[in-house]
Amino acid sequence: MRSREPPPRDRVDAAMDAVDRRGFLPRAQRPWADQDRPLSIGRGQTSSQPSTVAAMLRLLRVPVGACVLDVGAGSGWTTALLARLVGPDGRVVGVERDPGIAVWGAENLARARMPWASLETARRGVLGRPGETYDRILVSAAATALPAALVDQLAARGRMVVPVRHTMTLVERGAEGVRTTEHGSYSFVPLVEEPWDGLD
Repeated sequence: MRSREPPPRDRVDAAMDAVDRRGFLPRAQRPWADQDRPLSIGRGQTSSQPSTVAAMLRLLRVPVGACVLDVGAGSGWTTALLARLVGPDGRVVGVERDPGIAVWGAENLARARMPWASLETARRGVLGRPGETYDRILVSAAATALPAALVDQLAARGRMVVPVRHTMTLVERGAEGVRTTEHGSYSFVPLVEEPWDGLD
């Protein structure tokens, strides 16, 4: 009987191998970096379960050279993964609502040495970066409804992956408008959709 060969590695596998999760975790959490579970990064936030992140990135289908928005960037890990996928000809902007975590995440990202990616503190009460459009948008927090403000930031032929009431939702903007499809249930911290007045 012939042995079954393992499935071929894809670009997401390669990115996750190249970007060590340990570098984006508090020191106390690093011993568990290889475990497939969410890990606390403080202030009620987590580094998402690796298998969940991989599923989101595969749905997103990030092309080389794309311009990508990472909403809820946290520790900077997903921003760094997206930067690996777009390569030096692309651009990734991570936004994080908690100023302290945003500063730490930006430091983690800087150590990854991918200058085409950045991480900044989100503007209070604002989702994403209105006025700009992106080929891909990744949202790592659960919205109560499809966030119209982020749909507006999706470029033509763009794709966004966002948990809506903990259902993974793919949003595609095509010639005939916006289409959404659902892709399973996941648990995420909530997306802050109301005006936010600073640290909790």
